Amino acid sequence: METFDRQAAYTGTREAPDALKIDAARLEQYLAGKIAGFRGALEVHLFKGGQSNPTYMLKTPERRYVLRRKPPGKLLPSAHAVDREFKVISALHPQGFPVPEPLVLCDDDSIAGTMFYVMSFAEGRVFWDLPMPSSHPAERTAVYDSMNATLARLHSFDPAAVRLADYGKGEDYVARQIARWTKQYVASETDKIAEMDALMEWLPKNVPPQQAIRIVHGDYRLDNMILDALSPDVIAVIDWELSTLGDPLADFTYHLMAWEMPVMGGFGSLKDKDLPALGIPSRDDYVAAYVKRTGLDPGTHIDSYMAYNFFRLAAIVQGIVGRVRDGTAANQHAAARADAVRPLAETAMRFARRAGA
Repeated sequence: METFDRQAAYTGTREAPDALKIDAARLEQYLAGKIAGFRGALEVHLFKGGQSNPTYMLKTPERRYVLRRKPPGKLLPSAHAVDREFKVISALHPQGFPVPEPLVLCDDDSIAGTMFYVMSFAEGRVFWDLPMPSSHPAERTAVYDSMNATLARLHSFDPAAVRLADYGKGEDYVARQIARWTKQYVASETDKIAEMDALMEWLPKNVPPQQAIRIVHGDYRLDNMILDALSPDVIAVIDWELSTLGDPLADFTYHLMAWEMPVMGGFGSLKDKDLPALGIPSRDDYVAAYVKRTGLDPGTHIDSYMAYNFFRLAAIVQGIVGRVRDGTAANQHAAARADAVRPLAETAMRFARRAGA
């Protein structure tokens, strides 16, 4: 039984630890010259949620903003690219896709210690728990349908048509991701896990065929979106750190992990829940809705996709464990993630076996 209260743990702000503090006066002076209408006095608070790029609420007497920055210290290669986040939301915002308004990107480390960007604050609701315990069946049905439709819309964009043709290589996405996360996992490894070793051997030889090149979010899930305060509409998709051009079905099947996630502290899961009673679609019905909207179908390759995605998540979490070791993790609950790597690897291996491993 999962007892970790994600909603309480990740909602709101907290005081930043010394390693993540920002000089509010220096930042205020900089933003006053960059954002139209910006006026202090400025308050800076660290959001509780967010594992990778520290994220802050900026409060002024007239308006609230959000700041995302690279964490301080030694970073893994190609990780924490906040400039890429800024680029993708800058491309999607004019299309009417639900992202915050991008306001300024700063690569001057003297302002906040590391590169950062500022965007608008989206006033709405974040559900950190997948079963949405404070909700009711009709709303859950509508929220999950809105979430499905929003991802389908993202995957409908021609990257070139929204000025993102150079946002990534696109081709051979899963193969390149396997190689990338294998390297990152090895770089931050703290314990030997036999399943991860086996997956690093099996996955490169069993890559699903890519059907299209689209914008992929990379971490699309319920708690990475902000819903309207009164409706199930998605008003902002956030946390674009892992976005690039690639395989939309890899992106979609990452999202499907919610239905298969091992039940453990710190992670949301729909596994073993009474989905009909909750008003949440089954995984198969959710897949069917996405296929109908996009024409993209994981088909018989779904187990290979799931094995890849659970491996990838295990590697991402191992990176967080590495930052805990190095003292640069942004989230105060990050240390608890250390125990999650092995169950994620075991789940990935279960899907790999279903796919023929």
